[in-house]
Amino acid sequence: MSASVALSIEDAREQLLHISKRLVDVRLNRGTSGNASVRVDGADGEAGILITPSGMSVEQMSPADMVWMDFSARFSGERQPSSEWRFHLDIMKQRTDVRAVIHTHSLFATTLSTLHKEIPAFHYMVAVAGGDNIRCAPYAIFGSQALSEEVLQALEGRKACLMANHGMVVVGSSLDNAFDIAVEVETLAEQYLHAMQVGCPHILSSQEMLEVQEKFKGYSGWSK
Repeated sequence: MSASVALSIEDAREQLLHISKRLVDVRLNRGTSGNASVRVDGADGEAGILITPSGMSVEQMSPADMVWMDFSARFSGERQPSSEWRFHLDIMKQRTDVRAVIHTHSLFATTLSTLHKEIPAFHYMVAVAGGDNIRCAPYAIFGSQALSEEVLQALEGRKACLMANHGMVVVGSSLDNAFDIAVEVETLAEQYLHAMQVGCPHILSSQEMLEVQEKFKGYSGWSK
């Protein structure tokens, strides 16, 4: 779904649950870790987001458990929003191109984040994140405004970042788009960790990465 198409709350609830299940199925999240959100319009036309609830495993969730929040951080429903609602909301407020946010504690991205290392252009697919690296945001405690500010900075001009000692955040033009980027970032993190065990990977130049980004414009999956 393109960034210009708004979801109804009913459709967004279903899609958010579906993506949350897919994240568990591909082992990007486990148990109650991670969260996701999608941009929607409220029943009265007011803009806001739907976000996954706090402290619930995906197996327990239903569409009705997704929490609606407006851009003043007021929320409604029987559940509490994810503890990471601040960076979800702040990203949506600052980045009008973003319609979905996914955060995971996936194995390889999280492992790399504990080393406080970015993912450089060791592979051309790093360009799916919008540049020639995937930055690692400095550590701040989960759920804090400080973490949100670090994430916003790390995502400047990007569609993904790592969070030190924590995991990854990706943004997309739809939940499906964000999911695809999250899968690719996890793959890149795994490949980079393996490469560093052998030696020092060759890093592609900025010009080479610009050429990749130009070529991606012809591929609908990565040009959004």
